[in-house]
Formats: sequence, C-alpha cells, structure tokens
Amino acid sequence: MIRAEWFFWLVGGVFLVMAAQMLADRTNPKRLGTAAFWALLGLGFCYSTGVADKSAPAEPLGAAVLVMICLAGFGFTGRGAARTTTAEERAASAARYGNKLFVPALTIPAVALVCAVVVKKVSAGGQPLLQKGSETVLGLGIGALTALVVGMVMLRERRLSIPVHAGRSTLESVGPVMLLPQLLATLGAIFALAGVGDQVRRGTTALLPEGSVLLAVVVYCVGMFLFTAVMGNAFAAFPVMTAAVGWPVLVEQAHGDAPAVLAVGMLAGFCGTLVTPMAANYNIVPAALLELTDQYGPIKAQLPTAFVLLGCNIAIMSVFAF
Repeated sequence: MIRAEWFFWLVGGVFLVMAAQMLADRTNPKRLGTAAFWALLGLGFCYSTGVADKSAPAEPLGAAVLVMICLAGFGFTGRGAARTTTAEERAASAARYGNKLFVPALTIPAVALVCAVVVKKVSAGGQPLLQKGSETVLGLGIGALTALVVGMVMLRERRLSIPVHAGRSTLESVGPVMLLPQLLATLGAIFALAGVGDQVRRGTTALLPEGSVLLAVVVYCVGMFLFTAVMGNAFAAFPVMTAAVGWPVLVEQAHGDAPAVLAVGMLAGFCGTLVTPMAANYNIVPAALLELTDQYGPIKAQLPTAFVLLGCNIAIMSVFAF
C-alpha cells in the first residue's frame, strides 16, 4: 500500500532541502528567518504523522506554527536573487517549445485523475495499492513527480538541482502567504466548533421580521459574502452562515428548496473570494508570481464583477428556491 504519509514526508523533505539552500543564499538579507520558516514547515510535515497517530504530542507542532507566524508577521522572511536564465534565453526557449511547455503542467491533473478513478481500484495482496481515502492526494503527489520527470526529459535537463532551485525561487516569491488558505480553513473549523454559527443564528432570528423571506435571503447571501471576505474561504464561511440562517430560517421556516438555497449560498460566498486579500491563493499569489506592480490589482479588477454576481445570486435564490 502506498500511504499518504510518504507523500507528506517527501513534501517535508523538499522544504528542508530548500531551507538549506535559503540558508546558504547570501543574496537574501533575511536568509536566517526565511530558512527557519520553511525548515519549520518541512519538519511539521514529517512530525505531524506522529501527532495524527497520537504517538507524539501536538504541542511542539503548535509552538512551531506560532514561531512561523511571528517570523512572517514581523517581516523576518525575504527572498534572494533568483538563479535563472536571461529574458532573451527564456524568450528563445518559449519560441522553441511553444505550447509543449504546458505538457508538464497538464500531466499533474491527468495523472491525479487516473489515480483517483482507475488506480484506486487496483489491489495487491488483498490490499488497495493506494491508501483508502487518500487516492486524490496521492494522485496529486504522483502526478507532480511524473510532471517533474516529463519536464526534465522534454527540456533535456539532467541536473535535479535546477528544478529545485527554480522551485525555491518560486517559493520565496510567493512567501508565507502560500499557507494562508490552510490557516483560514482551520479558522473556519474553529469557528464552527466554537458555536459561532449558533450565536449568529440567535442574533439574526431575533432581528429578522417573521415571514420576511427576501430579507432572510439577503442576510444569508451577504453574510456568506462578508464571512468569506473575512476568512478568505467560502468553505470555511459555509458552515457558520448555513447553521445561522441558511438551514434554520430559509429551509426549515421558509420551506425553501434545500439544494437551491445551499448551492446559491455557496456561490454568494465565492463572490466574497473575489474581493479579499485573505483569499491569497486566488488574489495575492498570482500578483506575486506575475510580479505585478500593484499586489491588489486582481482584487480591484474583480470588485465590479463580485457585486454584480452577488446581486444575481440574491435574485436567483429568491426566485428559484421558494
């Protein structure tokens, strides 16, 4: 059986190797803090296996996360000079390979799909080849390794250090903001366990006039929009607002069609994704990778669309869910 932990250990090992490179990079004025941040992340991937199976205490992992937050929050991380080709060399390479450059990127989802649909059914010695319940994660890992091999063969590159250095440069360009989606998803789970949804439900039911379906729809959709903007993740906002308004008010009291209410409510949350820097993987990371002069440029461009779509979602739910 191929276990998901093996993939996590490999990811942790890659982070540790890159942290060692960052530590040795004297072009980075903040190389110590940068190396410490990514080394702690790499160690966390390896140590978390023990936390998951309860063979190791969770407190050191929590302390490492707090240290990482301090390193990033107080500006102790930075980036060094990228080891790359010249603009002319990259242009010549792009002209030479053309659309073939997309092959390694497309290899990842293709292999992940095969693993999730086909390989998950393969067994060896009475055991599934891929760990049950982790087929998609393992498919992603196998796809990434396959794409690395495909890219190196296609570009005739024999030195593994080249893609590792390129990956490290990308990692430094994105920075600690890369981890924001995971932290925000955890925040959503904490909110749900803390009963935030119940508290919001009590407040909204006390303020909403009885029988005002349209106002309840507006509260639900706008609430999904705002909570998503705060948490940066519609999936984190969904359990809070659905427990507060979506299910008890719109479905149980107003007898709305549950699939329509919940599906459109999620779409309203996605409108909040368009307007917040907290959705780093959608709005901040692309700006960093494209080296835009305005890191909030994607958000500014998306603002009109977000508000128009929010209004459309309110209208759709009002018409089709009741």
